[in-house]
Amino acid sequence: MTDDWSPPPGSWASSAARRRNMQAIRSRDTKPEQLVRRLVHAQGLRYRVSAKPVPELRRTADMVFRPAKVAVFIDGCYWHGCPEHYVPPKTNHGYWSQKVVGNVNRDRDTDQKLRSAGWTVLRFWEHEPPEECALRIAATVRRLRPPSQQVP
Repeated sequence: MTDDWSPPPGSWASSAARRRNMQAIRSRDTKPEQLVRRLVHAQGLRYRVSAKPVPELRRTADMVFRPAKVAVFIDGCYWHGCPEHYVPPKTNHGYWSQKVVGNVNRDRDTDQKLRSAGWTVLRFWEHEPPEECALRIAATVRRLRPPSQQVP
């Protein structure tokens, strides 16, 4: 990369370093997601990863249990405005704060739309113990599975 880099017109990236940093942020397969998925899988449950619970809704859940109609989201503390851990940004405050507020609003809208379509929505923060999340997910999925999917 050359030193004369400049952001493309209309880009929010203020430097090459910031741009690289932002591009490295994962939207799926984060460590908290992987830990929870591994624990749920170990309990014998199978699921879809980063899937649309409702095909016509342009939103993906981190884990989708179709027969039980359970959608699971593992939300990052910064990007989803965790009441315990969210720290407002020091630079470009207006842009990032507005982005987080938009994410929170979209999360609430997603929850409402999925519930209206008959889905159970489970949301966890990335800082919650993965074991507790996995136990809650497994209990919910087992309770909501159709009778034909029940394991004796």
